[in-house]
Amino acid sequence: MKKLIHKVKRGFVFAFLALVLILGSCTDYLNQAPEASVNEKDAFKDFISFQGFTEELYSCIVDPFTAKYQSQYDLADETLSNVTWLLGKPMDDGNYWAWQNYNSFLWGYRGAVTTPTSGLDKGIWTLAWYGIRKANLGLANMDKLVNATQEEKDLIKGQLLFFRGYFYLDLMKNWGGLPYVDKVLSPTDKMKLPRLNYRETALKAAGDLEQAAQLLPLKWDGTEAGKRTLGNNRQRISKATAYAFLGKDLLYAASPLMNRESTGKAGYDVDLCKKAAEAFSKVIGLCNETGVYSLQPWSAYTDMFFTVSPDRIVPGGSEVMMNPPVYSFSSSTGLIFSVGALAYTNTQLGVTQNYVQNWGMANGLPITDPASGYNPADPWSNRDPRFYKTIVVDGNQIASTTAAGPNRFAQLYTNGIHRKVGSTLLNLTGYLTNKYWGITCNRFDNVLASTRYQYLPPLMRLSDVYLMYAEAVLQGYGTAQSSFPGSISAEAAVNKVRNRATVPNLDPKFTTSKDAFMGQIILERAVELSFEGLRWYDLRRWMLAGQTKYKVKTAIDFDRGPDGKPVNMKERVLTVRVFDEKHYWLPLPVDQVTLYPEFGQNPGW
Repeated sequence: MKKLIHKVKRGFVFAFLALVLILGSCTDYLNQAPEASVNEKDAFKDFISFQGFTEELYSCIVDPFTAKYQSQYDLADETLSNVTWLLGKPMDDGNYWAWQNYNSFLWGYRGAVTTPTSGLDKGIWTLAWYGIRKANLGLANMDKLVNATQEEKDLIKGQLLFFRGYFYLDLMKNWGGLPYVDKVLSPTDKMKLPRLNYRETALKAAGDLEQAAQLLPLKWDGTEAGKRTLGNNRQRISKATAYAFLGKDLLYAASPLMNRESTGKAGYDVDLCKKAAEAFSKVIGLCNETGVYSLQPWSAYTDMFFTVSPDRIVPGGSEVMMNPPVYSFSSSTGLIFSVGALAYTNTQLGVTQNYVQNWGMANGLPITDPASGYNPADPWSNRDPRFYKTIVVDGNQIASTTAAGPNRFAQLYTNGIHRKVGSTLLNLTGYLTNKYWGITCNRFDNVLASTRYQYLPPLMRLSDVYLMYAEAVLQGYGTAQSSFPGSISAEAAVNKVRNRATVPNLDPKFTTSKDAFMGQIILERAVELSFEGLRWYDLRRWMLAGQTKYKVKTAIDFDRGPDGKPVNMKERVLTVRVFDEKHYWLPLPVDQVTLYPEFGQNPGW
């Protein structure tokens, strides 16, 4: 760690580093030329230069979908790949050391770059420490920002504080409590900072995120400084986004796994849940009062995840509060999500049968409910409308043009051409996901070969805020009908997410007990936030990841009947993931934890 936190060198104060921001704006401080003679005094003297220094922090945000080799980050029970070189294989086998060197630039250590301007070779471990160091350097030089208004000073400081807290959250949720570095360490400093427990680390991060929320604007376009890049400020951190991550930081700290690491008690920390609910309630209130973010209309639901437009519209719509800093586009999507025959590779992720069972019915009931109307002989009819925007089943149209020939419609039945060609297995499970691609996102319709198609996984969106709020209120105040004072109830928050997708309110049978309602929150998160990289973290923090039902990955084998419906269906176990007590945390790099005895390795590693 000491090596990493010293990686930011004086040269990175150059204002031209603003160019790494996703927006690619050509105006003012986002288009400063490199100037090797710039020194720290010049870099921090005014808003344009200081913002140029600060912009690089946006590029430290890791986008798991565009990480080198398409590092798989649906690492729980959601998917199974037909190749063994993606990160999911060693993780399923219990080899969590693989995060360091197994095509795993998602976390990144050996082989991952330590500079944010190096394309796709990024990793959380390397760039989080880099970003923390850079944020500390900026905060230490705030006194040099003399040629600036108070608004401009607040914008700079707010961003720096946000990113320090954000990067610590990114580290903590993987490795647990850590030393909290909140000053610039010199190369001569002895690394003896104590390793804090999760709660202690999270509260320090919360202090940064809360202060950031107080300093940052609701809308950058409404600030004098933001007018320099009017209309191109969407990706910059806002007040609501800072409060959303404050709530997430506190809810994670309150969760059973993190609370056990901190106190030895494997239950929710009620006090932290209430604090998390308060932060989320501020987001909900700001959105209701100003419309700064709103739930994306159902008619344009997929615009949150991908867009096809000659104008290269950034995905996200009205709902996404934070995206990664790099556009995801072109044929890369075929590597992970698409049918191999439609893309440029036969590598793909199949969605598991066990995960597909999370989607309920159009009447709002789970498929396990006797009153749901679920028919095992016709399993894909009358499902939750989100099923059809997320899951590809046999017979679905997957290409628009007739030039796709037999590849125009999915053939996922046993021995179908999208399931198996000769002895080559293309899809192990019988399902795919189309969450990040539409029926024109393929090599036949050709939008993959153009800049019209953009896909971008959300890192925070309003639906997640509503669902986290519901969980925090339930665990902090005790019932589905509870609320943070002055805000909506936990039940109402869940129903807002469901109703947007035209799904009815939760049946009262699921809102009368704490356990029943929590079960519905778990299901709702699996469906609404599927394939957004949250499931692995959720199951761990809830301490459910070791249960058999969450370790088993299954396929559905079937033939296609004369009417196109599946027949001779059989669920088959593909693998049982190895998950023991030690797998609740990733192992820390050996050469980092041996820097000094007080640091220590995570249990079991």
